[in-house]
Amino acid sequence: MGMTYIPSTLSEALRLRAEKGAKPLAGGTDLMVQSKRGIALAPQFPFDVMIITAIDELKGIRALDDGSVEIGALVTPSEIAASDIVPWHVRQAAAGMGAIALRNTATIGGNIGNASPKGDLPQPLILLDAEVVLASVKGERRMLLDDFILGSKKTALGDDEIIRSVIIPPHDFTYSFYRKIGMRRANAISKLSLSAAAVVKDGEILDFRASSGASGPRVIRSKDAESIIKGHMVEEIPELMDSFLEAWNNAISPHAMPEYRRNTTRRMLGYFLSSIHEGASPGIISEEV
Repeated sequence: MGMTYIPSTLSEALRLRAEKGAKPLAGGTDLMVQSKRGIALAPQFPFDVMIITAIDELKGIRALDDGSVEIGALVTPSEIAASDIVPWHVRQAAAGMGAIALRNTATIGGNIGNASPKGDLPQPLILLDAEVVLASVKGERRMLLDDFILGSKKTALGDDEIIRSVIIPPHDFTYSFYRKIGMRRANAISKLSLSAAAVVKDGEILDFRASSGASGPRVIRSKDAESIIKGHMVEEIPELMDSFLEAWNNAISPHAMPEYRRNTTRRMLGYFLSSIHEGASPGIISEEV
């Protein structure tokens, strides 16, 4: 059984991480389940852990000078969902995460650091080119979240690093779409989620992007598929649709997604693109269920 530490500052936590290899524990909503021993028994971890919930440097949501939004690693889904400055896709995902008790205790750092294919927040964050800020005693480094999450339960986090924050660059989308399908809607672990967004000006699609969660070992986002749509005119969408959907389908590993999920994803993407082609009012594209 490992030791438990409770650092009160980021520098103390980074020292413990470097010297003891202690794993950061915040909400612990996944780790607790994996490590529980039975009713009324505290979970035991086979490694040193540090409870980081008291570290103020890891809290808070703030707007940066360049229009980006920085979300501290300890920020909860409830705080994200209630924030006016967090981008819409991320707020939607946070609001749909599990029961309210989970939304009040889980953290964005834990949700991305755990790298579960069923995690709700990585999917819209990857859509938005979010970066993760990693801190160690040696300093800080930033990398795209899409590069940080290597696969199921695998990240590029160094043995001496802690996730400090997530930074989302500014976007001004003409059209946005988000949908999560679970067994019991919000209270379900994601079976499938999809985000999509587009920027259209004078009939030209200047930006188009889509990401899908719970569809394989990691979030699916295909720049190759996006490039089939991006830079073309809205009126060309019908003739591009089949090749786009085929490229998107090919981006998903063969065994990762059952056919009904593939079909559902294709249908939602087709609906989003058709809505743009048919001249939907700018804003949020909602799908009738």
